Amino acid sequence: MSKFWSDIVHKLTPYVPGEQPKLENLVKLNTNENPYGPSPKVIEALKLEASDSLRLYPDPNSDALKAVIAQAHGLNANQVFVGNGSDEVLAHVFQALLKHTLPLLFPDITYSFYPVYCGLYEIEYQTIPLTADFTINIDDYNQPNGGIIFPNPNAPTGIPLALAQIEKLLQNNAGSVVVIDEAYVDFGTESAVNLIHQYPNLLVTHTLSKARSLAGLRVGYALGSPVLIEALTRVKDSFNSYPIDRFASAGAIAAIEDVAYFEKTCTQVVATREALIQDLLRLGFEVLPSGANFIFAKHKTYAGAELTAKLRDHGIIVRHFKTPSRISPYLRITIGTDPQSKLLLEALSAILQ
Repeated sequence: MSKFWSDIVHKLTPYVPGEQPKLENLVKLNTNENPYGPSPKVIEALKLEASDSLRLYPDPNSDALKAVIAQAHGLNANQVFVGNGSDEVLAHVFQALLKHTLPLLFPDITYSFYPVYCGLYEIEYQTIPLTADFTINIDDYNQPNGGIIFPNPNAPTGIPLALAQIEKLLQNNAGSVVVIDEAYVDFGTESAVNLIHQYPNLLVTHTLSKARSLAGLRVGYALGSPVLIEALTRVKDSFNSYPIDRFASAGAIAAIEDVAYFEKTCTQVVATREALIQDLLRLGFEVLPSGANFIFAKHKTYAGAELTAKLRDHGIIVRHFKTPSRISPYLRITIGTDPQSKLLLEALSAILQ
């Protein structure tokens, strides 16, 4: 049946998301979901939205949601773009802002959706190797380019890049759009949003899936100059005029407004992360510095694939990347609750013995 496919479909290598297992009673530490549920105010907002109004289309401009996001970041509403999860936002970013004659630059070890978007939109790209300690060296990006994108903190390593380095990168690439994907920024990494007023070439993307515990609701957004936002809006309105439904808008607004709950859960995740890092070090692991809600760790003697399989036998799933080869020894472990960390450590202790 592939004879009916468009030519480009044959060339695509789709993104493979983390496993969503059907088995019950697994300790699920593989997809960087928040271990704590959304704010109770989100649940109340969703209940209120379940009404006769669902027969009507949502606001195509998501004005109420944009206003709340803008206020939270000290921006104007025309500096905000919203979409059906940050993956959709990023898809529009690639098509609207990153498709140029010169190649797009991003790290060789980073969010694996980036090369997928390049394949879909036929964007030429070049990967820039991380340094030996898995950090981003911004001097390596001082070359002609059609744009730059990477997460901060990076994924899957979790290593943050200092804000001063991002500002230097912006200064060195004033003629290109620089996209900072801040999916995990709320767990201890300094945001670049405050640089938007100074640098019209900066676009910052956020998701409500991680720190706001709304992975199941699908809301993401981008922040930048009105010129960049207009480009995204033109693409969105040529694709789907209503990406944010009524439930998503109501839930997202409630989540953003409940700052106290947001700060409380982020603090809990960070505390659990730091305790887990110390416990893993005692078990003979090497752990990369993390500013995210996950850690990247390898054992001094056990292979990553072997540990992943053995943990699954103990009812615990983590993420393992076979390629590229220099990260194959590592496990990416989502930070769960303290009881989940205890189960993980007990399983690892049994395996290592």
